[in-house]
Amino acid sequence: MKVRDIILLPDKRLRQVSKPVAKVDAAARKLVAEMFTAMYAAPGIGLAAIQLGEPKRIITLDLAKKEQPSDPRVIINPELVWESDELGTYEEGCLSIPEYYEEVERPKAVTVKYIDIDGKPQEVEATGLLATALQHEIDHLNGILFIDHISKLKRDRVIKKFTKAAKQAAKDAKRSKD
Repeated sequence: MKVRDIILLPDKRLRQVSKPVAKVDAAARKLVAEMFTAMYAAPGIGLAAIQLGEPKRIITLDLAKKEQPSDPRVIINPELVWESDELGTYEEGCLSIPEYYEEVERPKAVTVKYIDIDGKPQEVEATGLLATALQHEIDHLNGILFIDHISKLKRDRVIKKFTKAAKQAAKDAKRSKD
């Protein structure tokens, strides 16, 4: 399977709100397989469909450490139904904002309802890294990036850096065609 490109900041599609998946069919399963391929190739621990340019409410996760067997999870149409008042801080990164990491404060625990790859309703009570990853990826489905949770100064700086890099890449691509 060809590895699909992950779209990068400042691509405006990252700000799109994703649409619910009406039915877990062959097309949804194909997209999930493409998401896992792109996520593992990056490498990353989570990916939202919008990061491949697909505005569908699908998340793939695998939080297993390198020395552990993989633990792929598919979360379709996630709904955050509860979050703790207690907050925790994790250093977050994003495959759409490569090599940029920042401390982000989020609820320490969450409950998420979703449907799995078989179309069955599920609910997960999550803490720690799983809670953070779920919130990070659900944010993607709502057009929110982790940099929206940091100071405006830092956010503006990273957006400027990635916008400049995208303009340079476009110039370089145009030059190589000429």
